Amino acid sequence: MRVAKRVENLPPYLFVEISKKIAQKRASGEDIISFAIGDPDTPTPAHIIEKLCQAAQDPVNHHYPESEGLPELRQAIADWYQKRFTVSLDPDTEVLPVIGAKEGIAHIPLCFIDPGDIVLVPDPGYPVYSIGTALAGGESHFLPLTDNYDFLPQYDSIPSDVLQKARLLWVNYPNNPTSAVADLGFFNKTVKFARQNDLAVCHDGPYTEVAFDGYQPVSFMQAEGAKEVGVEFHSLSKSYNMTGWRIGMVVGNATMVDALKRLKSNMDSGIPQAIQYAAITALRGPQECIKEHNDIYQRRRDLVVDLLNDMGLEVKSPKASLYVWARVPEGYNSVDFATDLLEQVGVVVTPGVGYGQNGEGYVRLSLTIPDAGLVKGLSRLSGWRDNKNKFKSKAA
Repeated sequence: MRVAKRVENLPPYLFVEISKKIAQKRASGEDIISFAIGDPDTPTPAHIIEKLCQAAQDPVNHHYPESEGLPELRQAIADWYQKRFTVSLDPDTEVLPVIGAKEGIAHIPLCFIDPGDIVLVPDPGYPVYSIGTALAGGESHFLPLTDNYDFLPQYDSIPSDVLQKARLLWVNYPNNPTSAVADLGFFNKTVKFARQNDLAVCHDGPYTEVAFDGYQPVSFMQAEGAKEVGVEFHSLSKSYNMTGWRIGMVVGNATMVDALKRLKSNMDSGIPQAIQYAAITALRGPQECIKEHNDIYQRRRDLVVDLLNDMGLEVKSPKASLYVWARVPEGYNSVDFATDLLEQVGVVVTPGVGYGQNGEGYVRLSLTIPDAGLVKGLSRLSGWRDNKNKFKSKAA
């Protein structure tokens, strides 16, 4: 039996491999503390769950849903964007629910990329940007995100021959994995760059509601002319602790939304309607839960950043996102450092190189770890630091 080359050439998905290692360690009886995966640890708010249970009892919701989602959900998404970002969207032509943002992100290159076309992909970045490109037969040109440019891509450094073949540009702020943020000036610059080079822009923005110290991230859709050149993917996963429910949205350019809608209508049967009704409740219901979640993450962020700085790692306290991006100690690369923490103290962090070559030299720690595990994990990291210091003093 021959497997298609498009599958044979796929690298193992980063978090599948991490989960395997954790499972193997735990199966052997080891107590492992994981800072690896950004999956909210507190439950979905009760009023959303109650709506799901209620909607699940209605036989109308037991049938095939429509691929484009319920009109009521599309309207709720449009209303949320208007209220949160003062962005006007047509719920019939500029809004499309997706089965989690990841699904839409993976599929949209199929709508715009032919074999040989180039997609501009941030590095480090979410691996699905380049995986979706490869599945569509395109090539990824990686845009370095570096600390000296605040982890923002430098468009003027892209070679002209690459731009001639480029069809799509990915941006992502607040950023995963670096936790960097972008302002409206950057998004306006991105719109201008896209117009000049006939690019479709895809902004991945699921972390706009995870922010600290009074900071409020902006939406790409707020940029002047954004709907003329691109779309934004968003999700209820991080905002309302609904990662397992698999529901998100793409909004913006009507041509791009329609293309993805046509593709999806031939590939899936939509989101279960009971989940859609729960999503409507999330978007239209009380929003205090977002602040409650962010207060928890902010407290955890401060604890993690303080300890990592004490360990001698270079860390900037993030304004937003679920992650802390830390430079590894001198003498380590990202894999070696992550391996040392796992083997020596049973703590899992994600090596930065898993997000691209420019992620080398960093590790990512997620704040989605229950408080008891967080305290234990930080204690172990402190123990690792103390042991290394003892070793250094003896060697001296």
